[in-house]
Amino acid sequence: MPDHLQSALDELAPTGRLRAAVAVGEAASAVWNTRDAVTGELKGVAADLARGIAKTLGLPLEFVAHKSSAAIVEGAERGIWDVGFTPVDAERKKRVDFSTDYFLGDSTYMVRPGSAIATLADVDSAAVRIVGIEGTATLRAARTSLRNTTAQGLAQLDEALAMFGRGEIDALALGRESILSLLPRFPGARALKEHFLATGTAVALPKGRPEALALVTAVVEAIKADGTLRAILDHNGLAGAAVPPPGSRA
Repeated sequence: MPDHLQSALDELAPTGRLRAAVAVGEAASAVWNTRDAVTGELKGVAADLARGIAKTLGLPLEFVAHKSSAAIVEGAERGIWDVGFTPVDAERKKRVDFSTDYFLGDSTYMVRPGSAIATLADVDSAAVRIVGIEGTATLRAARTSLRNTTAQGLAQLDEALAMFGRGEIDALALGRESILSLLPRFPGARALKEHFLATGTAVALPKGRPEALALVTAVVEAIKADGTLRAILDHNGLAGAAVPPPGSRA
């Protein structure tokens, strides 16, 4: 093995295994992963991408489950993971470094069955109760877009979904793919057509690992180019999502 490659691998995976931080919950998207009800195995785009990266680099894989993408970023300085999978925004770039994008998506609101809310302007009313997941790029963008009301932040998605199901909130701020995966659970609920955030999702690394970042970015670009990412998206119900262009960065 070339010395420079071994040096990058050592920087990427100092424990000798690739510790992949993934968000696990009840929604499915390019970020959120679910567990198989029988085996407990992680299912999702991020989980499959982590498997692909580990296989390409010849590293054993260890998943580190988190309650949200915000929790992943919060753990960046604690040395508990080597790669994470999160949407990109300016606030997160202060704490982690990102590979090129592996997904391009947007965030909007899920509204309750029978709701008269049809646009983002309708959401921005003092009478509308909004919830999102604290610390996420989605909730930060939602709050920035609101002028006449506020959005409550919760620590976990399942808590937000329980409130939505009980009719305690009017709008839930999430990534569009997450919302689409949840709609069957809430018959009559809708995703708004407009969005308040459009950004990339990428592989995050702790700051100060330049060789590791270059290596992971090269693997992400290779997985995009050889059709592996296309297969991962299709396998996880995102056949309509385009593979980001080469070199795409949010």
